[in-house]
Amino acid sequence: MEDLSGNRPASIMQLPDDCLIFIFQRLKSSNDRASFGLTCRRLLHVQNISRRSLQFDCSFTLLKLSPSYPNLNVNSFHLNRLLARFQHLQSLSLSGCTELPDSGLTPLRSYGSSIQSLYLDGCLKITDHGVSAIAAGCRSLNVISLYRCNITDVGLETLASGCSDLQNVNLTYCSCISDRGLRALSEGCRNLRAIKISHCSGDVTGVGIRGCSPTLIHVDAESCNLDAEGIRGIMSGGGLEYLNIGSVGCGHGPDCFVTIGSGFAQRLKVLNLRLCRSIGNESAAAIARGCPLLQEWNLASCHGVKTPGWQAVGLHCNNLEKLHVNRCQNLCDLGLEALRRGCKKLAVLYIGRGARVSGLAIELFKMQRNSVEMKDEEVTCLAPERAASW
Repeated sequence: MEDLSGNRPASIMQLPDDCLIFIFQRLKSSNDRASFGLTCRRLLHVQNISRRSLQFDCSFTLLKLSPSYPNLNVNSFHLNRLLARFQHLQSLSLSGCTELPDSGLTPLRSYGSSIQSLYLDGCLKITDHGVSAIAAGCRSLNVISLYRCNITDVGLETLASGCSDLQNVNLTYCSCISDRGLRALSEGCRNLRAIKISHCSGDVTGVGIRGCSPTLIHVDAESCNLDAEGIRGIMSGGGLEYLNIGSVGCGHGPDCFVTIGSGFAQRLKVLNLRLCRSIGNESAAAIARGCPLLQEWNLASCHGVKTPGWQAVGLHCNNLEKLHVNRCQNLCDLGLEALRRGCKKLAVLYIGRGARVSGLAIELFKMQRNSVEMKDEEVTCLAPERAASW
């Protein structure tokens, strides 16, 4: 290969880094990318600065593939060397590093400026001290998953103060947080789009999310100790599209779910109320009227919904495409008739067993609504229309 003057041989090494990075990014095969970095020191440097994501071998994904795979003891030394080498990482996953101490996150203070997504699922030894390193070094953070981490409200306050651009936050099974910490997130992170607080302690009622930004579209709060005020707080931003409050007892009043239909959920498309046994006809009717865009609704095992409730669903849920009524003990022939006559866009009905519906009513439904698929299976997790980037 010669240059344009024909005087001397040209080399790919004469290209600037930008061009070499462009070439590297066009390599699709992982083997080709690995070979690229093994060619010489300069191409190794190009490979290093081109890397945008890093997932440790102790991640949950790999552990699921091989349960006998040893759990690596990742510490600050390992992380410091890797972050010093890959200084343009945008996504870092340490999920499954159950022995990772707070000190292991210290290098993020120096090398975390470009990280936008951080996954610490199952890092049981990470506390507020580790979160302080994240808040100090990862100012560009958009996504963080702290599933089962041992953090408190202090950690959430620190996180909200240092990472104000957060959009997706997973706090599932963080048993030491309360509404106080959620309030700090809600007030400090005004671009928040999704938050998961399922299976948190009894000190999470939902009121901490009151006054949230209208950007909040996704909330998972399954098995939390919510009350009417908490549900109202969760929806207060007015932009919610996905709400999972399955297995919520809502003990402060038999029909506090009526709050969902009070006007703040005009954009709600997916609602999971599975195992919410205290929901009654009043709430079902209010939700049916107040959530005009609802496309999927899980009412499995909601025994408090009786014929008047099902009639309201059939009458008002004009955009409903999927309805889950598995094991609803008070769904009878009249209720199924109301669903058959209404819900004009219904495509799938999950019904299974447990309802007081006769075989004749089932056959009549199939005959008159033959475009609706009736399924026996029970779905426990509903997928949002626009999945959050966890």
